[in-house]
Amino acid sequence: MIRELTVRGARIRVRESGDPAHPPLLLLHGIGRSLEDWDPQHDRLAGEHRVISVDLPGFGLSEPMPGRVTLAGLADGVAATVDALGERRPLHVMGNSLGGAVAMRLLAGAPARVATLTLVNSAGFGKEVALALRILAVPGLGKPLLRRIDARSAYRIERSLFHDRAHVTPERVEFAVRVAARPENARVFLQTARELGTLRGIRAPWRETLLGQVAAHPRPALIVWGERDLILPAAHLAAARAAFPHARTHLFADTGHMPQIERADAFADLSRLFLSAHSPAL
Repeated sequence: MIRELTVRGARIRVRESGDPAHPPLLLLHGIGRSLEDWDPQHDRLAGEHRVISVDLPGFGLSEPMPGRVTLAGLADGVAATVDALGERRPLHVMGNSLGGAVAMRLLAGAPARVATLTLVNSAGFGKEVALALRILAVPGLGKPLLRRIDARSAYRIERSLFHDRAHVTPERVEFAVRVAARPENARVFLQTARELGTLRGIRAPWRETLLGQVAAHPRPALIVWGERDLILPAAHLAAARAAFPHARTHLFADTGHMPQIERADAFADLSRLFLSAHSPAL
């Protein structure tokens, strides 16, 4: 079920599935994306969990919360949204791309709220990022580019996310154009991109600080990557292993930036094994 909640004056879009009594599983999407990026996992993981996916504040079809968009603010907005759902138990948190960094920031800021981390092609482990995202951080260039997203440019963006172009569907392209047309989309996207990176790549200070904070509050962790990721290269997986040597890791062959979609069954099988080892028996 998809619905909207009013959280700190903003309409925030959420999807829930599964028995509310089951252990809570929170799913977080990447920059410029939406909760739809986790739809295949609702279908596969709701049997054992209360599955919650969220349009991050200002992204997808959610409204931004007051103030400048920051990583800490996104994590705080997610926590407030979960509170609004009445969920107070420690969360199993999965984050893709930017969502991985938000998940880590949630753990750093509120350790008691996070039971496990699953990081999927996550931001935070290296400098390298797609040129298109680096260009958006350049003052004067980002806003005009984001305001010119039509079906053709949306198709190119979607194409960069998947190794198998069968996943670049007309529905995904149409939805991307709809999201890009929202009045606050460009501002939210650019503020996020410019906080995290520059033309030279993803900034080191926030990455190093965040990884240190997460290491200070170790949690069971699963880190996965798509071998053919064009956004955040699979070489970052080695840095993730070094940062969190206790984590389980997996590399999906012939897979792009979103293994949870492109390898939905295999991703769900891997996740179930991990989550079942760290969830209370029902």
